Amino acid sequence: MSATGEQTGRVRALVVALAVGGLGIGVASVLGRAIVRSLAFLDIELSALALLVISLVTGQGIAFGSAALLYLRFRGLGRTYLGIDVPSLRDVVTALSGYALALIAQFVGSILLTVVGVQPAENQVGQIAAQNPELLLLLIPASFVIIGPGEELLFRGIVQGRLRESFGPVPGVMLASAVFAAIHFQSLTGGVGGRLATITVLFLPSLVFGAAYEFSDNLVVPAFIHGAYNATLFTLLYFVLQADLPVNVLF
Repeated sequence: MSATGEQTGRVRALVVALAVGGLGIGVASVLGRAIVRSLAFLDIELSALALLVISLVTGQGIAFGSAALLYLRFRGLGRTYLGIDVPSLRDVVTALSGYALALIAQFVGSILLTVVGVQPAENQVGQIAAQNPELLLLLIPASFVIIGPGEELLFRGIVQGRLRESFGPVPGVMLASAVFAAIHFQSLTGGVGGRLATITVLFLPSLVFGAAYEFSDNLVVPAFIHGAYNATLFTLLYFVLQADLPVNVLF
């Protein structure tokens, strides 16, 4: 392939990866709002718990899963493209190591922001949990059941997989991690500088998720790491709230 053809292929891969990721986010937003508004039209009052369940099911569940499935069917690909297998002993070691590294990356990044005096943005999850701490007790198991698997299916299995084809493993991991971190911009509140700082920190554990996927070639591994990582942060946040400490201790 000529240099021009290779460059064109890379641009196409990046556009496709962004389009599939954007499709998942877009469908999640539209579907979630449509359900909430329909129920409001019927005078059905939704609790914070109901809103959270709707968000998870329509977002990481239906929207992300549908975007991934449509991509696979469009290209005539099957489960083997994603690498979904029963974890081996090596996968278990990778998952446990990746979990520890992801948490270390998160806390090191947060410490660096404190050292340089940058105020991170507030996370909407932290704000909602501050008013309804009991919701965290749902988010902890949901991290393993729907959040980790749903997000990894779309952003590692599909987005990273497509980028890997044209850019190779290392650039593919970095680009997919950047895309994954960037999509969290919408879930943050505050100034642009604070949001970018928070996204930069999130990029670090995202690299761990992506590297674990490449190393294991098994989507189950990053799905577990992501789920355990989120569940740990939600657990810590729950105890922080119970101790009446500031939410931004973690987020």
